[in-house]
Amino acid sequence: MQQGNIFVISAPSGAGKSSLVTELCKQDNNISVSISHTTRKMRIGEAEGINYYFTDVVTFEKMIKNSELLEYAKVYDNYYGTSATKIKELTSAGKDIILEIDWQGARQVKKLFPESTLIFILPPSLEILSQRLHGRNTDSVETINSRMNLALDEISHAPEFDYIVVNDLFNQALSELQNIINSQKNLTKNMLNQFKQRFFKGN
Repeated sequence: MQQGNIFVISAPSGAGKSSLVTELCKQDNNISVSISHTTRKMRIGEAEGINYYFTDVVTFEKMIKNSELLEYAKVYDNYYGTSATKIKELTSAGKDIILEIDWQGARQVKKLFPESTLIFILPPSLEILSQRLHGRNTDSVETINSRMNLALDEISHAPEFDYIVVNDLFNQALSELQNIINSQKNLTKNMLNQFKQRFFKGN
């Protein structure tokens, strides 16, 4: 069976990453989004095992100590991390996986899985990013300012990624994202076919 691909998609808060990934998964049944573990509190409308696996700090730090996490990071004083076992199970079953994680996690994943594809979603400008964050009407001005400062740091790491997609027009950004993922999947398939032809002719 063909091994599944790992795609890491990162973006500053407000860039539209989650909306793009949600729509992408609706259009491709073979792509699943990895569900992260987190120590932050569950928000209204969220569910255990759907949005995140919610856990306490002690349990999370045990997972770190036992090397159970593929990657992890601390953001806004909360831990976020990805189960290594779950990712291996899904990719071994031929499932393509999307990890919605920050640049720190992306760097860890690339080190462990050099064949993984890193994609960074950018807003058209910092001004528009600020407008989007204010438009949510869910965060205080202080929180938004903090997110904007963090966004500057996150954007500075965009050159470390394999691809950059600017989310100005949603459908155009979605199309670019689909093209990147399809090209990587086709590349993997072609490499596998070449391998079979070279070593298993006649089988």
